[in-house]
Amino acid sequence: MHLLEGNSGADGRDSRAPVSEQIPVGLTAPSMDHLDQLEAQSIYILREAFARLKKIALLWSLGKDSNVMIWLARKAFFGRVPFPALHVDTGKKFPEMYRFRDHYGKEWDLDLRVEPCPPIDAVDPTLPPAARSAARKTEGLKMALGKYGFDGLIAGIRRDEEATRAKERVFSPRGLEGNWDVRDQPPEFWDHFNASPPQGAHLRIHPILHWTEADIWAYTKRENIPIIPLYLAKDGKRYRSLGDQDITNPVASNASTIDEILAELEQTKVPERAGRALDHETEDAFERLRVAGYL
Repeated sequence: MHLLEGNSGADGRDSRAPVSEQIPVGLTAPSMDHLDQLEAQSIYILREAFARLKKIALLWSLGKDSNVMIWLARKAFFGRVPFPALHVDTGKKFPEMYRFRDHYGKEWDLDLRVEPCPPIDAVDPTLPPAARSAARKTEGLKMALGKYGFDGLIAGIRRDEEATRAKERVFSPRGLEGNWDVRDQPPEFWDHFNASPPQGAHLRIHPILHWTEADIWAYTKRENIPIIPLYLAKDGKRYRSLGDQDITNPVASNASTIDEILAELEQTKVPERAGRALDHETEDAFERLRVAGYL
């Protein structure tokens, strides 16, 4: 008899019964700690995106969040990411970031696509200087979408990073021009996601939206995920968030290990993106970028 034709397991329990009813008397289901729960939820989201969308890519910004995301994708698909890793390159990253990309792109066997951004003259001149520089990434992303025809982009944003990102959904629809309508977001009750973008548009998928900065570092430590040395303090300063060299600054810190970073995060009131010039410009600058399609 074929295994799928029977209803009983080897111990005689009815395999049609709910899982909770199949646990033998005297035993309890194994517990999951916080990081295991986060990991399981993120892997579920990644697999949903891969199963339900036709052509997806993972946006690799080279920072701590997207490195965790690649690690999760490798776990979700048994050691190898089955879709491209897309780096939209402004040409202004730190040398350490480019070395990290070139080394781990090969070590992790990624299908790495590096796409350039247009010059600053192609960007909205009404934006403040740092926002205008960052907006090059939005235009570069639009060019990459037009080139490859992706209907899903996996991005490593988190709700706790910034107020506008807190309004995001896990499966977030974008318009035909890549724009984001913050006032028209689909409900996501009980992990039921809308994975059907309009014709010619795409979805942004956010597998670590529910993580915090401390979660990222605790998981990085547990899994021994490689990091860029700029995150560790040197001469009393370190970077908490990495972007372009000309619009990213270090913050005061003596945390030179991940344990020290985690201890620091328990005490600090300084925002994670305090070193990003963009976050210190006009109040609506970041939201204008996000609505236009920025990450």
